[in-house]
Amino acid sequence: MQYIAFLTPLVVSVLTISGASVAGPVFQSPLVVPATKSALALRGTLNAAGTAGQRLVVAGQRGHILYSDDGATWLQAKVPVSSDLTALYFASASEGWAVGHEGVILHTADGGTTWTKQLDGKQAAELLVKAYGKPANASDPAAQRLRQDAETFAAQGADKPFLDVWFEDTRRGFAVGAFNLILRTEDGGNTWTPWMDRVNNPKGLHMYGIRPAGGSVFIAGEQGLVLKYDRAQQRFVKVDLPYQGTLFGVTGTDRTVVVYGLRGNALRSADGGASWMKIETGVTTGLSSGLVRRDGAIVLASQAGQVLVSTDDGASFRRVPVATAEPTFALADAGNGVLALAGLGGVRVEAPK
Repeated sequence: MQYIAFLTPLVVSVLTISGASVAGPVFQSPLVVPATKSALALRGTLNAAGTAGQRLVVAGQRGHILYSDDGATWLQAKVPVSSDLTALYFASASEGWAVGHEGVILHTADGGTTWTKQLDGKQAAELLVKAYGKPANASDPAAQRLRQDAETFAAQGADKPFLDVWFEDTRRGFAVGAFNLILRTEDGGNTWTPWMDRVNNPKGLHMYGIRPAGGSVFIAGEQGLVLKYDRAQQRFVKVDLPYQGTLFGVTGTDRTVVVYGLRGNALRSADGGASWMKIETGVTTGLSSGLVRRDGAIVLASQAGQVLVSTDDGASFRRVPVATAEPTFALADAGNGVLALAGLGGVRVEAPK
């Protein structure tokens, strides 16, 4: 008899052939397996892009992080995990953070050359249990929900991803993710504090993006979720939006906020989120990434590789041609009109006209 039995999650696969058993490889968590150096990493799926000063940095599947100082030659960073990475952000030319699956938060102090793990999903769940496991008012429905969420996170292990990260300086930042997961640090990520009780997100919707815009900080997520940071209350409050579809991100200038998501939908606010107008993007595929270029133009990219540019604070966008329209998941500004477009086929550096 021939069969293969796979025993999960952390056990040995056994292959039995003609009565003989041969032990297969022991499964190891991506949290303890460093990212493998590979010549193919640059052509793999890349979900995140950013700049460390003049350096371009991209990140994606299997913990792969790569960096380039000229946009042509790329080197692979040393990363202590092989978890899929979803987002990265640099607060300075040297200090940056990357987040992803298994609840990982990574930090670099050398512009993306080497990375260390600051947190993982198991540690994050422990923080939630400590913060919400014994509520002061156990009869409060909100407190009960937070306790249940914390217990669920702990029981299910390190399986909740962070989906975005943003720092206002090298000390203070947020990491946001699935099921209302949000952590705050005020010491550069050495310690993290759960902020799930400070977010007006009672349905526990996923939070896909966090960025400053319109004079504040906004979070965008599923089912039209938009939250605005109220510094006086030290919490994120819900913003009413005339759209209930999923939003993948937020960007904007000091004057305007632009949120974008499914089926080419994007909305703009010029009054700090008090009112919103639909933007005619001219595309019907999901808008997956956005940024403000150094010259003040707002750029959006779609999952089909379309690139849109606005030079009037997001009031209107025009589609600009690219050399290769491949699925794009993240953008980075290389200066002088040059963009790094990261996505399904790796990273492309070009200057859309």
